[in-house]
Amino acid sequence: MDGQHRLVVIGNGMAGTRVVQEILPRNRDRFHVVMFGAERYGNYDRTLLSDVLAGSKDVKQVFLNSLEWYRDHNIVLHAGVAATAIDRDNKVVRGAGGVEVSYDTLIIATGSRPFVPPVDGIEKTGMFAYRTLDDCQAIEAYARGCRNAAVMGGGLLGLEAARGLLSLGLQVTVVEMMPWLMAQQLDAEGGALLRRTMEQMGVQTLLEKRVTRALGGERITGLEFQDGTTLNVEMVVMSCGIRPDAELAGRSGLAVDRGIVVNDRMQTSDPAIYAVGECAQHRGKLYGLVAPLYDQARVLAEHLTGTSSNGGYQGSKPVSKLKVMGVHLVSMGDTTPADPLDEVVSYVEPSRGVYKKMIIRDNRLVGVTLLGETDTAGVLTQMFLLDAVLPERRADLLFGTSTGAPILSVFDLPDHAQICHCHGVTKGQIREAIEFGKCRTVSQIGLQTKAGTSCGGCKKLLEQFLEVYAGEVAEEPSEHWYVPSVPMTKPELVAAIKAKGIKSVSALFRELNDGRDEPSHKTALASLLKTIWAGEYEDERDARFINDRVHANIQKDGTFSVVPRICGGITSAAELRRIADVAEKHQIPAIKLTSGQRIALAGIRKEQLPYVWKDLGMPSGHAYAKAVRSCNTCVGSDFCRFGLGDSIALGIKIEKRFHGIETPHKMKLAAVGCPRNCAEATIKDLGAVAIEGGWQIYVGGGGATRVRAADLLCTVRIHEEVLTYMGRFIQYYREHGKYMERSYRLVERVGIERLRELLVEDVEGIGARLDAEIERAVAARTDPWAEAEEPVHPAQFSGPVLIELKR
Repeated sequence: MDGQHRLVVIGNGMAGTRVVQEILPRNRDRFHVVMFGAERYGNYDRTLLSDVLAGSKDVKQVFLNSLEWYRDHNIVLHAGVAATAIDRDNKVVRGAGGVEVSYDTLIIATGSRPFVPPVDGIEKTGMFAYRTLDDCQAIEAYARGCRNAAVMGGGLLGLEAARGLLSLGLQVTVVEMMPWLMAQQLDAEGGALLRRTMEQMGVQTLLEKRVTRALGGERITGLEFQDGTTLNVEMVVMSCGIRPDAELAGRSGLAVDRGIVVNDRMQTSDPAIYAVGECAQHRGKLYGLVAPLYDQARVLAEHLTGTSSNGGYQGSKPVSKLKVMGVHLVSMGDTTPADPLDEVVSYVEPSRGVYKKMIIRDNRLVGVTLLGETDTAGVLTQMFLLDAVLPERRADLLFGTSTGAPILSVFDLPDHAQICHCHGVTKGQIREAIEFGKCRTVSQIGLQTKAGTSCGGCKKLLEQFLEVYAGEVAEEPSEHWYVPSVPMTKPELVAAIKAKGIKSVSALFRELNDGRDEPSHKTALASLLKTIWAGEYEDERDARFINDRVHANIQKDGTFSVVPRICGGITSAAELRRIADVAEKHQIPAIKLTSGQRIALAGIRKEQLPYVWKDLGMPSGHAYAKAVRSCNTCVGSDFCRFGLGDSIALGIKIEKRFHGIETPHKMKLAAVGCPRNCAEATIKDLGAVAIEGGWQIYVGGGGATRVRAADLLCTVRIHEEVLTYMGRFIQYYREHGKYMERSYRLVERVGIERLRELLVEDVEGIGARLDAEIERAVAARTDPWAEAEEPVHPAQFSGPVLIELKR
């Protein structure tokens, strides 16, 4: 290190390591770098801790730089050694265990520490802060012995902690002091919509609740709130915000306000000492986002290496691009109008969880919120950052232009403009990837630069770059992929799953997606894996929607409806009496005759479900599932004077054979005794119609949001042949249908003539295999309501319990 500049960095997080990564390519030989890291690891991505907690990522997969990386780059890392003192007179940093290192230049990147609220009993076993990898692993280990948990804090990290705990099988309640979730990024309307989405996923929320005391002895048993109510829980994760960790700087005599005060060169009150990241306060502002951190690291690296081309760090506009439990969120600037003349443009679609809002001042964006649908985020971000004049048609900003013409030209952006905020990728880097790296698709740009590979908000801009610098956007294969997060078509994905023996969703992400988890794609992948492996599938409850976790349909008020199976619509006086007794015993508020010829009991609380099932003593009707549901029937030849076939007997056979088998979307079936079609078999996914001497089998009908007449697949003589060809169609649909694609879409896509060739004429010899596969699915089927006796986990049917304290 003779003649080298001694650079010491306190902090081995994303800010400290980013500075070093920016410095080394600019002037690798000038610096001898020593780093202090309070944690005993290399550098890891803190934003992925919830994936570790959820089990969707192995710990190894969250590391950005392993310990070997430091050795390979001749960086001395004191891992697990916290810096304890800075001797500014002698330019020495002292660390735990007697470590002393001299410096010429010192960078402080101590980040933030979690805020722990003043709660009585905070020291009890079962109370956890949530900030580090060690915290994450301790929470996961403790959660294995618990049934329910509370998360204090309804911000991003709190909701992600809730997702992790939910995936571990706990009943989770988020407790938030504010009137709505994610108050820093959302307004009241957006927060309310997010709350509704979270509760549909199974996370309960308590708003405007201030925790005053942790209940219990040595171990926590509950929380007491300021309003006198309590919540019974067995563990608590505190995610109540962060505070800059400026304690070491303050003890060392540096200027400290809320954070370490720095100038535009990120320089502290001591010219030899700099600060970056969450611990730094620049022009009175603190930043807790990745993009400002990268901006600060670049500015500091340019200053220290003498390569600066601008006037230093000018501050950052806040742009958050987040994913909360799989729900995309973009927030920038102000979330509420601050000026009476502000123009507010908003759009809300509650059924899809979509909320969009812009705040415009002097024809420029000052605030944006996009929840659930973020296609135009890239353009809006650049217009916000550039303070650009907006087009007159505001709707174009929220939905894109009707002609597809770009709203903002990429020519208007300087080379240093940051296009991908998740990974700090600039326009210049993207242009080089296109011009010199020969990228011709968005995914190719992502492979070279990582742009567009996280939140996806910049993908529309990347397409514009391709049009400008490559002349075209080559066709992406993603529209043919089964799910966007795994770049494979369904046949390719099935082949890979079978070849690697992948039997769980987490294993699929680990083996086929570099460990990257995508919560919104889990249900689709779970459906595929169940189709492939039947009884060998390894069930993970976080890959299920709430309906499939508790085997009932969630209603808008958070209660559930229970629909027992009544095959063919045929019941008995004893069954009817039992249903009535159950409804009366459990005070069920609504009893509904359904279009599927069954009886629905609605308004049932989650914790009531197993008791209702036990008392009914009837199997599940699968009215909540993406599966084969009921088979409607008419009275057929037994009673009807026009009846040509025994539709009741056939309908019962069909339902008993295929009910509950997993399919890409729900399947509705019917069997009718004559062409008068009283049970509407010709607008069902599968229908059987009696004719003289046999049965017609119809496929691909629809009678809901889209009405479609089914196509005639074949005509057969006996019930057993109906079951055979219906089974073949169901299995073919399971194998070739896209997730959430109704069967009629498959019929239109493949064509009825081709389906006849494959399933009836058996031109490719797949009939026997389809028969065997559907038989395997039937054999692996179990009644999910058996979980009333043996729940999958202790908290499966529990809910938050609020109790008024007696004074």
